[in-house]
Amino acid sequence: MDADSHSSMWSRLFFRLGGRNEDHLEQAIKEAREEGELKAEEGSMLLSILTLDELQVQDIMTPRTDIDCVASGTSVAEVARAITETGHSRLPVYNGTRDNIIGIAYAKDTLEYLVRPDGHEVPVDRIMRTPFFVPETKISSELLQEFRSRKNHLAIVVDEYGGTSGLVTIEDLLEVIVGDIEDEHDAPREEDFHQLADDEYEISGRACLEDLEPLGIALESDEVDTLGGYLSLDAGHVPQSGEEFDLAGWRFSVTDADAKQIHKVHARRLTPEQIRHDAENGVSS
Repeated sequence: MDADSHSSMWSRLFFRLGGRNEDHLEQAIKEAREEGELKAEEGSMLLSILTLDELQVQDIMTPRTDIDCVASGTSVAEVARAITETGHSRLPVYNGTRDNIIGIAYAKDTLEYLVRPDGHEVPVDRIMRTPFFVPETKISSELLQEFRSRKNHLAIVVDEYGGTSGLVTIEDLLEVIVGDIEDEHDAPREEDFHQLADDEYEISGRACLEDLEPLGIALESDEVDTLGGYLSLDAGHVPQSGEEFDLAGWRFSVTDADAKQIHKVHARRLTPEQIRHDAENGVSS
C-alpha cells in the first residue's frame, strides 16, 4: 500500500468515525478492506484491536494452575535453572501458596549474582521486583495502555477476593491482534480436540464450550466456560477417569483427570435409539 492509499484510508476512517461509536469505525475498516484500500491482513489486525475493548483480562490470561513460579527463599541459582527450563524471562515469586504472589524475578537480575561464586545461594527475595496486580475484570485495552505507561510487560491477575486468578503479559494482548506469537521456548500447542471418527472426538478438558459448537456439541452455562468445568458442575465434583455423562445428545467419557481437573474427554454422538433409551430411563441427554 503506497503513502497516498494509506492517507486515503485513514482519512476515510476518521471521516466515518466522526465522533460516533466504534461500530462506525468497524464498518469503515470493513469497507476499506472490501474496496482494496486496506490489505486483508491489515484490516483483520485493525478489527482485532477493536476487540480489546470487549475483552476482559480473564479472557486472555494464563490461569493460575498453569503459572510457572518459584517459592520465596529459592536461591538465585535455582531461579536461573527454572528460567532456563521454562523459557520465561520473568517468574512470579510466591510465599506459602500461589495466592500470595510477593514479587517477580527477572532473568537479567540474576546475572550479576551468577557470575559471583558467593552469589549463587542468594535468596530470590533480595532481587525480586514488586508485582503489578490487576483485577480479572479489567478491560484489555486499558491494560495495554498501562503496560505502555508503566513500561511493564507482566501483571498478576487477582479475583474479587484478592486471590491469584492468573497471569497476563503484553504478549497475550498482542496475540489478540496478530495471532499466536511463538518463540523457540514454546512447546507445540496441543489442539483442543482431535477427531477420531465421524461424530467421535478426543477433547481437552479446557476446551471452551463455544468452540465445541462447530462439532455439533451444544452445551451452555453461565457459571463455567470449559468442557471440564461443565462436567464437574454437572457431577458436583471433579469426575475421574471412567465416569460418563450423557448430555445434549452426546456421551462424554472422562479418560484423563486428576484431583483438581479433567484433562481429556472422549465424546461420541448418541444414536437416536440411545437418546430414546436415556429419555425412557430418566437420563438427561
